[in-house]
Amino acid sequence: MAGAIIENMSTKKLVIVGVILLLFQAFSFMVGGLIAPSPTTAVHYLATKCVDAVKRHQSGRWFMPWGPNQCDKIQDFDEAMSKKIEANNIVFAVHIPLPNKEMSPWFQFMLVILQFDIAFKMYNQIEDGAVATIDVGVAYRDDMLSEWTEMAHSIERRKLCCNFTTTKTYENEGRYYECDLLPFMELGNVAHKYYLLNIRLPVSERNKINVGIGEIKDIRLVVSSGIHQNGGFTKVWFAMKTFLTPSILIILVWYWRRITLMTRPPVLLEKVIFALGLCMTFINIPVEWFSVGFNWTWMLLFGDIRQGIFYAMLLSFWIIFCGEHLMDHVERNRFSIYWKQVGPIVFGSFCLFIFDMCERFSATISDVLVFPTRGVQLKNPFYSIWASDVGTELAMAFIIVAGICACLYFLFLCFMVFQVFRNISGKRSSLPAMSKARRLHYEGLIFRFKFLMLVTLTCAAMTVIFFIISQVNEGHWHWGDYMVQVNSAFFTGIYGMWNLYVFAIMFLYAPSHKRYGDEQSRGASGEDIQLTTTITHVDGPTEIYKMTGKEAQE
Repeated sequence: MAGAIIENMSTKKLVIVGVILLLFQAFSFMVGGLIAPSPTTAVHYLATKCVDAVKRHQSGRWFMPWGPNQCDKIQDFDEAMSKKIEANNIVFAVHIPLPNKEMSPWFQFMLVILQFDIAFKMYNQIEDGAVATIDVGVAYRDDMLSEWTEMAHSIERRKLCCNFTTTKTYENEGRYYECDLLPFMELGNVAHKYYLLNIRLPVSERNKINVGIGEIKDIRLVVSSGIHQNGGFTKVWFAMKTFLTPSILIILVWYWRRITLMTRPPVLLEKVIFALGLCMTFINIPVEWFSVGFNWTWMLLFGDIRQGIFYAMLLSFWIIFCGEHLMDHVERNRFSIYWKQVGPIVFGSFCLFIFDMCERFSATISDVLVFPTRGVQLKNPFYSIWASDVGTELAMAFIIVAGICACLYFLFLCFMVFQVFRNISGKRSSLPAMSKARRLHYEGLIFRFKFLMLVTLTCAAMTVIFFIISQVNEGHWHWGDYMVQVNSAFFTGIYGMWNLYVFAIMFLYAPSHKRYGDEQSRGASGEDIQLTTTITHVDGPTEIYKMTGKEAQE
């Protein structure tokens, strides 16, 4: 009886394969822990206060905080008052990166977080629900001598959430409020060497603009460089993708070729394994290499889409993988049976896609900026779903609900694995009636399958943990919480685990050319032949697959 490699390969060879995969798994963690730096780097900037002597704001004028063409600067607002400089003529300038450094496309993305330093004054306190109106522009250039080219300009509103921890008395004037970090700007590609931010806080008492926001002393930016992906980590990440893509592609072609050589058509489980291999290949393809040479601002969204497709396929595969070992031969091999389980996974993935679209590609007509040299840009880099109360509540609710659903999914998967184990245990009662050789053979198959199911549960647990932490890690800057720090080893280790798991599934469930027990079958007793017939009359990839189907039918 020919079956899958998982049941026909000798124990010695199977152990060798397992040890090799385990070593590769350890290596994937070591790559992140010993070679790759931290995934993101945060650099703090203090805005320089420049003076715009021109009464009316000129759109093409940029203020440099340092260098040969630096602006006229003031140290604080007391100096501005003494020189009779109005608030509307003060420009907060930030140059990214710091002097003698350059940005690089290897940084992949840049997230800028804003924080106000607001001093307490009895006569100028922060009102409840205060909103800061920010007139901000960002420009770029690729050398220190050329003129700045405008990238985007926008009027943004950010709600202030500040607390004054001491008593509001005259003695405590000058102390600072504790204000939450505010989402400010996100670039999906760091294509240029130098960036310049010019920030204005226009004041108009008649229109109630920037009134009741306290006495702002300074503006600080956190750039992950405000937050960019570390270039060293990016190189390691791209190298892993480049190495793993042909590895999975080769095993995928080899697996499907073996499936097509069989005399019977492939069953649902084999088709789903092939689809899982396709999704793994899709997420592996290192298209990010092009982002180093091209200014593709949509790469973050494309990466999220690929990740979402893989999540949906992997979670669906585990459901079908367990379900096919629970159904009888009449119900199994039909995808429609799993609509109740797979449907919520697809719906959740679609919701994840909508959330990413809102977060990364939310452009309105007013966000469409036309530049002679860049065509039409359909993204306002200063837009953030976290900027409004409704957006923040929806985003936080999504992250919380997604985490709860991931945990519930894992619990449901554990229940299905328990059901599979109980299904197999019911069939083990027939083993004592077999000959010793055949009984040992089936006991070995059951042990191998149970071990694979435990590995599957471990992989699922790590995937759920990674999903929750990655969602929290993506949003923790928006919440102003610095507690979450994901190590590079975790990223590379989980990514390596997915590839090794998919590789192992396709290898172990590929049809084997080896036939087990031909001679023993010829001399088997009548009970053995009868048992084998009742087990194997249903087509399937493995003996366990056929055994559980027969037990479910009984």
